[in-house]
Amino acid sequence: MTRLLSRRALVLGGAAALAGCDRLARHETVRDALFSADNFHKWAQRGLMRPDALAHEFRPDQISPFFRANGTANPDTPAYRALWRSGFADWRLRVGGMVARPLSLSLAQLHAMPHREQITRHDCVEGWSAIGKWRGVPLSLILDAARMHGRARYVVLRCADDMGGGGRYYESIDLIDAFHPQTILAFALNDRPLRVANGAPLRLRVERQLGYKHAKYLMAIEAVESLSGIGAGKGGYWEDRAGYDWYAGI
Repeated sequence: MTRLLSRRALVLGGAAALAGCDRLARHETVRDALFSADNFHKWAQRGLMRPDALAHEFRPDQISPFFRANGTANPDTPAYRALWRSGFADWRLRVGGMVARPLSLSLAQLHAMPHREQITRHDCVEGWSAIGKWRGVPLSLILDAARMHGRARYVVLRCADDMGGGGRYYESIDLIDAFHPQTILAFALNDRPLRVANGAPLRLRVERQLGYKHAKYLMAIEAVESLSGIGAGKGGYWEDRAGYDWYAGI
């Protein structure tokens, strides 16, 4: 109960902080940070909608006939090929970092957990969109099961796709998005197990953000207090290398 209240306090505290932004913005150093492109985007969207506001959900007849792949279409590493050949029987999702109870979850265990279905639109930074029906486990259930420490502020998602000299793909989100009801670890698309191109065996769906935040080929989740020591410290593969916004809210 204490953890739940602390988490709610964090979310509500973020909303309350927005109410004082106009006052804080009178200070030059705060204003420079607040109104940088990334921070302003986050500040504006979070200020205009409730933390638990839902992304629009669609009817079954509105599902796109084909859901194309975003980003990597196949990790194609020896380790990933071996997992794929076994039907991902040996795959495990590792949950660690700032948690009291590290987890190692098989795909069968995830299938057995309470899940959520949602029909949502995927908006890619490349300019295309598609509507699909996703089924998966709410990320909040995983984090609660791992007993995340109260000092944790972000969730880092580590993936199987090797980006060459840039290392493996990764992304991160804050706790407002991590505990959002539509943020799920999806294992099915349109009532079928994920195809390799769509992120098999497991991918993130964080429905209020652009597609590059929806990390595919998940291998591990890490709760952290800061993003500064991860990669180049900007919170994601493309954020580090191409200047993408860390907060990609839509």
